[in-house]
Amino acid sequence: MDNLSFFDQNKEEFYSKSSPLAVRMRPESLSEYAGQRHVLGKDKPLYRMIKANRISSMILYGPPGTGKTTLAYIIAKTSNMNYEHLSAVAASKADIMEVVKKAQNHMSMFMEKTLLFIDEIHRFNKLQQDVLLPYVEDGLIILIGATTENPYFEVNKALLSRCHLIQLEPLSEEDLRFVIKRALEDENKGFGKLDITIDQDAIDYLVNSSHSDARALLNSLEIAILSTDKKDGKISVSIDDMRNSIIKKTSYYDKDGDTHYDTISAFIKSMRGSDPNATIYYLAKMISAGEEIKFIARRLMIFASEDVGLADPNALNIASSAFIAIDAVGNPEARIILSNAALYMALAPKSNTSYMAIDDALSFINNNPPYQVPDHLRDSHYAGSKELGHGLEYKYPHNYNNGYVIQNYLPDKISDVSFYNGKNVGYEAKINDRLNRLKEYERNKDVN
Repeated sequence: MDNLSFFDQNKEEFYSKSSPLAVRMRPESLSEYAGQRHVLGKDKPLYRMIKANRISSMILYGPPGTGKTTLAYIIAKTSNMNYEHLSAVAASKADIMEVVKKAQNHMSMFMEKTLLFIDEIHRFNKLQQDVLLPYVEDGLIILIGATTENPYFEVNKALLSRCHLIQLEPLSEEDLRFVIKRALEDENKGFGKLDITIDQDAIDYLVNSSHSDARALLNSLEIAILSTDKKDGKISVSIDDMRNSIIKKTSYYDKDGDTHYDTISAFIKSMRGSDPNATIYYLAKMISAGEEIKFIARRLMIFASEDVGLADPNALNIASSAFIAIDAVGNPEARIILSNAALYMALAPKSNTSYMAIDDALSFINNNPPYQVPDHLRDSHYAGSKELGHGLEYKYPHNYNNGYVIQNYLPDKISDVSFYNGKNVGYEAKINDRLNRLKEYERNKDVN
């Protein structure tokens, strides 16, 4: 017995004209499904699993509107397994055990496994996931979980290890135009029976405003068509009609998930790569999504030392000032301060020598025995220090020309170790040039 109760019971009502277009146009086969060719293209892994009817547990992970629920439905239809559905938002431990009981009964009666689809599986707590684990492990239940959150953050390692992770990608422009075409041409579930003309720039605007979310795209398309007055039995949708039908949607961005980490990573790498346009794009994405402005400012301070460093020592002053300024000013003007600081970082010369020097020194200290400070560098002000020879033979640089004198500052056994390797970049080039000229002067003076 095939149980697709969530989708197929009361199907006429489910696909009634009163249902939203996004619901009516839900694909019922792979031929109607848009996108995800990297896993559903011919001879791709998931395509082969479906074709062979050898479905195993999986987690479908991707942004909203990429077809996770629909894909689970298509898999369920082709697998001929008993089908159950739970929403992690509302399901309790008792609900899980009820599904398990049904699965056991179905197995004993028909020798068929149960495919359980759990929407928003990241909302399940550890206890709920642990309850489910043994039944997934023994194969009684084939689990398909859908999540917009990184499963490595939200799903128990034990459960995740027993599932294939299928990452769904944002829908491309081509995919979204395919979705629009289906909706306009389908006479039963879409608008195929109506005489509709949509200006090309209106379609372009709809595609670009949907944030790769097919559900949002169809909802906006439906509003545009149903709210445009007919003229002589025809509906003509202009770009203004489309603009007035789309509610601005914030870019998908989870401040606690991988999108947060991916975006800040792209922001930093864009500054490091001296790309001001990409830098501002990712900064705007974070600001638009409500990212904490102090978090961005802290990253700028780190970047100023790690990636700009001595090539432009003023970068740290800019970043530190930005941190103080945004605290004093707040939003929305903080965006201008962050933009100023971020662009400065992107356009500044780059050197990571400070970052490399301290890490190399820490690594050296952690992997070598401790070496004592040379006697001539030790403090000579405390009792008995001079009697011990501390501070003797120390050369006070200010007593010498140019405020510089050659002497050994490292312990004798490691006097040749180098942690700082200067770069010939920006201000650091001037620093290194000065140091090299001082050393050369001292050497030549000793020779003469």
